Amino acid sequence: MGGLDFLLHAIAYAPKVDLQGRVTDSSREGFLEAMDISCHSFLRLTKHAEPLMAKGGSLLTLTYIGSREVVRNYGLMGPVKAALESSVRYMAAELGEKNIRVNAISPSAIETRAGSGIADFDGLLKSTAVKMPLHRMIDLNDIGNMAAFLVSDLSKNITGGVHMVDGGGATRS
Repeated sequence: MGGLDFLLHAIAYAPKVDLQGRVTDSSREGFLEAMDISCHSFLRLTKHAEPLMAKGGSLLTLTYIGSREVVRNYGLMGPVKAALESSVRYMAAELGEKNIRVNAISPSAIETRAGSGIADFDGLLKSTAVKMPLHRMIDLNDIGNMAAFLVSDLSKNITGGVHMVDGGGATRS
């Protein structure tokens, strides 16, 4: 193939008992497994992608607002996603001289298999659109459009950021 233009990291996991329990009660093993799969895997992928991006490139990951504010029932994934977002900033600083951009996309709650592991996820989905200034749910195309923008030359000077795709939810007070 000769090179790599972009990489999308879209994996997250926490053992159900640790995800649905209190953060304070999470097991060491569950915390480490969630951190390894949901955060450290992005660092490992980046290490392998970097040599393939000799002409520059774009690295993307997915996060969620639960990294910045408490979201009921998001539990252990909040601190794990916060670590992922911090990793985005550090990797952006480290890889910028090689013209490799690193960004995170943060969609609002959206119906996915991963989301179904969160307790009362249906309630979270129902309340999401009501809270958003646009009063509608996003869909997978909205996330794909943001990803397409971030891997394109249109975003050649954007790196180290967390980009919300949430119908304006981050603007609510």
